Amino acid sequence: MSTVSIVIPCFNEANTLEAVVDAVLASPVPEKEIIIVDDASTDGTIELLRATIEPRVARVIYHQSNKGKGAALRTGFKAASGDIVLVQDADLEYDPRDYPKLLAPILENRADVVYGSRFAGGESHRVFYFWHSVLNKLLTLFSNMLTDLNLSDMEVCYKVFRRSVLEKITIEENRFGFEPEITAKVAKLKVRIYEVGISYAGRTYAEGKKIGWRDGVRAIWCIAKYNLLR
Repeated sequence: MSTVSIVIPCFNEANTLEAVVDAVLASPVPEKEIIIVDDASTDGTIELLRATIEPRVARVIYHQSNKGKGAALRTGFKAASGDIVLVQDADLEYDPRDYPKLLAPILENRADVVYGSRFAGGESHRVFYFWHSVLNKLLTLFSNMLTDLNLSDMEVCYKVFRRSVLEKITIEENRFGFEPEITAKVAKLKVRIYEVGISYAGRTYAEGKKIGWRDGVRAIWCIAKYNLLR
């Protein structure tokens, strides 16, 4: 069984982080390495990590200043030692019980990269913002036009990689531009990409959702930059 490194970037997730770690630890993956990267939280997340979570996971890394999700993932990927690397958000939108589905195409040697999809399959989904959904689909469409992939959910959190694939990629984006950047760079490698339907319990902005319209504008620029200018 391959070791799976689960990288969890977090920023101000004191209300949900412990529950996420519990769920990841309980997930049906026997060989797992949990790496948490705190991106200079200010809400008590750091204290929670040091008091109760550090002893339960492989490693916790602390950024001294807030840099963004992409930067946290860059740090986590460098620390990962597993054969497979999986991205897990620190909120409660994504369910670690989906891990077996996400890992199966790689473990069965059918894929090198696997994307989850909130828009494919028959899994349960919390009904969330209409315009947010429209923007996600438009960004995915624009990305697909330039990568020549047929993804249904480019912006999804759940992405799984063979570590050998990540070692060929240098991540430059510090914030949510990570999603279109990694998609463009994976597409250029001509590796085998699969997509599986996942469940999704989206948060409202009042509940802590952080991505906004400015990130959508940046994503458009990143799609063009990493597909056309690199």
